[in-house]
Amino acid sequence: MKTMNIEMTINGKIYELNVDVRKSLMDVLRDLGYTSVKQGCGVGECGACTVLVDETPLDSCLYLAVWAKDKAIRTVEGECKDGKLTVIQEAYVEEGAVQCGFCTPGLIMSSTALLEQNDVQSMSNDEIRKGHAGNLCRCTGYTSIVNAVKSAAKK
Repeated sequence: MKTMNIEMTINGKIYELNVDVRKSLMDVLRDLGYTSVKQGCGVGECGACTVLVDETPLDSCLYLAVWAKDKAIRTVEGECKDGKLTVIQEAYVEEGAVQCGFCTPGLIMSSTALLEQNDVQSMSNDEIRKGHAGNLCRCTGYTSIVNAVKSAAKK
């Protein structure tokens, strides 16, 4: 087994790790206790494992941990500040965009990136849906997710 020493920042905390070069970022995050990162499909189709890597939403099941060397990783666990939900998290609750919750962390991270990198108020519903194209939800029908993003953008 070949390993590599890497340093990465996860939710503002610096980690120095020795990781198997074949291990996914998702597996490393789960090993470190970041349980919001879910393994759904394991092949990058469902988005349940979506995290932000240097502000870009990525499927952590496909992203090798060694590629995260010197990168900033954000998971849902790091979004709350002083126990207060973010605007998008509050909007998900208010709009009923949370059903079983399995896909929710990945969707919230995709929504976060969408809000931080775009003028969402001027986006159509279809454009917001395309912004979540890598995330699958079997419960909500997506309308509540689009409404949550639009509501958060107003705030």
